[in-house]
Amino acid sequence: MSTAKLTTFSKILITLVVMGIIGFILYKVTRNPEIKDKITSLGKTETPEGYRPVINIGVVTWGGYSGGQYFNNGFKPNPGSNYKKDYGFDVNFEVIDDFDASREAFKNGKIELLWATIDALPTEMEGLEQYDPQVVFQADWSRGGDAVVVRRGINSVADLKGKKIAVAPMTPSHSFLLWLLEAGDLKLKDVKVVEVPSAIDAADAFKSNTVDAAVVWSPDDADCVSKVPGSRVLESTKNASHIIADVFIAKKSFIQENKKQLQELYEGWMKGAADLNKSEDNKLKAAKILAEGLNQPEDFCLQAINNVRLATHGDNRDFFGLNRDYTGVTGEQLYNKMKTKYQEVGYNTGNARSWRLLASDVVNGVELTGSDHNSEGGKVFQADSGTENEKEAISTKKVSITFRTGEFILDDNAKQIIDLQFTDIAKAFSNAKIRIEGNTDNVGSRDANIVLSKKRAQSVADYLIQTHKMPRERFIIVGNGPDNPVQGCENNDTDACKSKNRRTDFELISD
Repeated sequence: MSTAKLTTFSKILITLVVMGIIGFILYKVTRNPEIKDKITSLGKTETPEGYRPVINIGVVTWGGYSGGQYFNNGFKPNPGSNYKKDYGFDVNFEVIDDFDASREAFKNGKIELLWATIDALPTEMEGLEQYDPQVVFQADWSRGGDAVVVRRGINSVADLKGKKIAVAPMTPSHSFLLWLLEAGDLKLKDVKVVEVPSAIDAADAFKSNTVDAAVVWSPDDADCVSKVPGSRVLESTKNASHIIADVFIAKKSFIQENKKQLQELYEGWMKGAADLNKSEDNKLKAAKILAEGLNQPEDFCLQAINNVRLATHGDNRDFFGLNRDYTGVTGEQLYNKMKTKYQEVGYNTGNARSWRLLASDVVNGVELTGSDHNSEGGKVFQADSGTENEKEAISTKKVSITFRTGEFILDDNAKQIIDLQFTDIAKAFSNAKIRIEGNTDNVGSRDANIVLSKKRAQSVADYLIQTHKMPRERFIIVGNGPDNPVQGCENNDTDACKSKNRRTDFELISD
């Protein structure tokens, strides 16, 4: 039996026919919209229904946003992002260091979330009012990222009187300066403010010898000290721990339309922040991510991360007033305080919307448990060893507290004065020790007045410990009696001078 064999031409012809049939089938299939969509989506994670495929977040060159950038495994959408893998949407971080440009991007919708700081936000509310902004969550507290550098001979806030200080107005740097001056019993009019566009420009002004002091960012503080002989860091947010709070704002309409997605964005961010807070190795990984996204050296980025307290879910609950047992600084307290401070120095903040309208409820809708998500514990101070009575103070705040003759018990009026004039400062500079010095006039014996003045200083400390939950070890108690009169009233020869000398001095001491 013989078998017919296909010629080469026949094989080619059959192959062409088969390919044509396959091509026709594929053409028909892909013309079907439903099938086409399914083929297109193969290998891709679907964005949940009602979710935006990407959330765009405006940031600056700062370490406080590293929790979200670490969780996203980069600044741009990528397959390794935990937001993509866990929640099904992309996150894009846009670095916009120019302040005005970042605000324009927010207004025109190029970014949905925008960085801000609660301390300076009151100065922005007039320009943002029509966009109905709300605070979504807190990212960090500055902890060394902002500093005041000073020339030789300036050893305390009092020494700044009459000096030229470079500062960027209506920024966190400006807020820091206002707080520092208040802690030292000075007002803005007591110094010569040199306005500059940014903290970077403030550092340049200091290094060029045109000012006596400047409010700068880290690592420019170290650069200033290394390049200006005899200069030093007078104070930084390592001590002034609760003044500059970085947050993200969004338009109210955007929050209402995307609340579930924003809660997941926040949840992932907090997981990232918790991972960084507990692990130096994770911080090194985050520094690599920031180095690429910010185009900065890794050591710069690691320092930037270490110069903040990355806010946890517990910190956010404290910040938004959701923890009734918390006695530290809340967002509402800081916002209201700065609204008043800026108004006092001539800025239009009086009509800034109330905190109740500004705070969103995104944080309140998220549950995260476990110690990694707890709020920050307070600093552990060492008790006074007896050597801190003479230690140089960063600042001195003189407060007149009236006691009945021979008594040391605080009445309600005295407690009110302490709260109005010092308690906020004590909370804002929560990492600094507090030396409380009691002083008297010269009526009565010196020895009796020294004992009485120390008891009065101790009663003030006891009030702050018991009512405001400040650690006892934070306080240094001194009784000067009549030995430290106010300048010009050394003789106690008038009733006015005696009244000035019956005072309590609150001094902040670097621990």
